[in-house]
Amino acid sequence: MTDPISEQIKRWVSEKIQSPEFSIIQLAGDASARRYYRVIKDEKTWVLMSWEAFNPNEYPFLSVQRHFNACHVSVPEVIGVGESLGVLLLEDLGDLTLERKFWENAKQEASEDFYLKTIDELIKIHDVATYSEAKSTASVTKFDTAKFLWEMNYAKENLLEGLLKIKLNDTMAKELESTFIGFCSALDAKPKVICHRDFHSRNVMLKRNKVYIIDFQDARLGPVQYDLVSLFKDSYVDMSDEYASKLMNYYLDNSKIKKQASFSQEEFNRTYELQSLQRCFKACGSFASFMNQRQDKRYLKYLTPTLKRVMKSLVHFPEYSVLNKILIDAGALEKNYETLP
Repeated sequence: MTDPISEQIKRWVSEKIQSPEFSIIQLAGDASARRYYRVIKDEKTWVLMSWEAFNPNEYPFLSVQRHFNACHVSVPEVIGVGESLGVLLLEDLGDLTLERKFWENAKQEASEDFYLKTIDELIKIHDVATYSEAKSTASVTKFDTAKFLWEMNYAKENLLEGLLKIKLNDTMAKELESTFIGFCSALDAKPKVICHRDFHSRNVMLKRNKVYIIDFQDARLGPVQYDLVSLFKDSYVDMSDEYASKLMNYYLDNSKIKKQASFSQEEFNRTYELQSLQRCFKACGSFASFMNQRQDKRYLKYLTPTLKRVMKSLVHFPEYSVLNKILIDAGALEKNYETLP
């Protein structure tokens, strides 16, 4: 194992599972700085999450886990907390993700049952956790103009300037800044619910025909469309517009949003496209940053399809056409990102 666990953590694990005999294997890393391991004792397994020391009363993962659990959102059980060691021992949900289930069959709709169950969990987050007496870091942290702008500038630095090597002149830079402020402030003005913030197919685990939600520590207040874009315009799956529309209708029919007196389908759709523009461009910035900062090429293959989604949403907003022009002039859709040195 390239990242050995300290003897101190091994002793802590031994105490939690009440056995000195067990093995630990490192699980494949994802985009985060956290490290995950599987603890194995005979037929029983757990997941060990390792990061850095934390205060358990303020740690977002534990705060949101308690909040979601109280609202009957399916999240992994916390078995042990080792705050000084920076570790958590969690229920093992296995290795089957919603992403894998999507790709298992030639026909996308074969995954529908699991997507509907996933949407049921999302509705609990949006409609129950938001208004519950239970509170967490997700209740006080929010997507505001400043946070949306930070994501856009992060994407500008890592994708436009970093990966695409675009040098913006002063006029173009100011116009792009104005564009970012325009749609970020428009999104900030929308009604907010608790959002998972990274609600895509790799953060939904399937175990015994049940779905579980993971990686929820960054949950915060934001437009409902943020999570819907994350799920239906997921970079990791190639969901057709028809399938996405069917799933969206299920969400709308079963959530509280259409029951609001102020609901407008036209306004909902416009906000969805605006959020798609912001969320997908942010995702492109993240994929580029993994390459720029740690030479991780695994995510480069998702850049072109995600950029296409950005440009497709831009069609609805001619007032933000400067971003479209910059991407076209840079040949962003023609590049083979996977062959970058």
